[in-house]
Amino acid sequence: MTALDRNAILERLRTVEGPDGKGDIVSLDLVSDILINGGKVMFSITVDAARAHALEPLREKAAAAVKSLEGVESTLVILTAERKGNTLATNSPPPRPAASAASSPAAHPPRPAAARPSASGKPGIPGVTAIIAVASGKGGVGKSTTAVNIALGLAANGLKVGLLDADIYGPSVPRLLGLSGRPETIDGRTLKPMEAYGIKAMSMGFLVEEETPMIWRGPMVMSAITQMLREVAWAPLDILVVDMPPGTGDAQLTMAQQVPLAGAVIVSTPQDLALIDARKGLAMFRKVDVPLLGIVENMSYFIAPDTGARYDIFGHGGAKREAERLDVPFLGEVPLEMVIRETSDSGKPITATAPDSPHARVYKDIAAKIWATVSAGAGARQAPSIVIE
Repeated sequence: MTALDRNAILERLRTVEGPDGKGDIVSLDLVSDILINGGKVMFSITVDAARAHALEPLREKAAAAVKSLEGVESTLVILTAERKGNTLATNSPPPRPAASAASSPAAHPPRPAAARPSASGKPGIPGVTAIIAVASGKGGVGKSTTAVNIALGLAANGLKVGLLDADIYGPSVPRLLGLSGRPETIDGRTLKPMEAYGIKAMSMGFLVEEETPMIWRGPMVMSAITQMLREVAWAPLDILVVDMPPGTGDAQLTMAQQVPLAGAVIVSTPQDLALIDARKGLAMFRKVDVPLLGIVENMSYFIAPDTGARYDIFGHGGAKREAERLDVPFLGEVPLEMVIRETSDSGKPITATAPDSPHARVYKDIAAKIWATVSAGAGARQAPSIVIE
């Protein structure tokens, strides 16, 4: 078997002509970020933003060239539109998404038919009524566990729910939902979401091994999220819950710009250090005119199982006070409980496996408050243009 390494991939890519038939994409220095994971190969091709869609055949040729190598099982090839400086501007319209990827042996997912523009002017996802983001200012506050249980709480209230794991660098949804394997394709092209506990799910964790590091530049992250939004068979859904990566970076800007978000939920622990970062998340969503659905205080308190004594390990009430100060809805307190951790780690989330437990009721109550706001027509307002140049 031919050794599968970076040099072999580069040699094969030298056979792919560059834009306008000049040179090849390797000699033109357009190929970067080659990642090899067993038989899976991932890389990006840098192109001019204005020509991204016209150069889709170039991406397909590059994917086919690498796929023909012995030992390659699948490819993920992304067109990026990164320009010198990678600065942000708000005075010109955004480029159309330059994302497409072959994420399984049969995959070259097409772009679905254009969705009807929302009141914000941004096209929604066909067949998806509302999209919300679950975010946090920092990692380690239980955001993904909260997002999964909110999604299951919405489903428990009779809604058709999807869950998109947009945390490219640390996808947790496969583990939290007990899902494994690779997503299938429809007609060999559009990705079919995985399903668990009555909700649809998609994650980069389904496409790469759990321990594979995602060493990607910002434009690659944006492209991957755009693809998982628009090239997955989500419909029909009442609501799509998006588990965002922590912080206020490319993924958050991509979501705010690409789809009409009905709102954002911020997850924080009660401690001051977490609240400082939560404020940044709140401010970021406000800055791009995404409605704030509220704050969840996670790990709010601990009840000792042997004595019943309550301990405020991280303090208590900080998120509620912050919500009052910022005039943002407070959605509820989730206790620090071993059973929540155990069910999450085992892929059996408590809202689905113990729906009548007090902890599941907390999540379902939070979900009900979110849906009440979304269904009342909170909607996304016009967002400023965010352009990666």
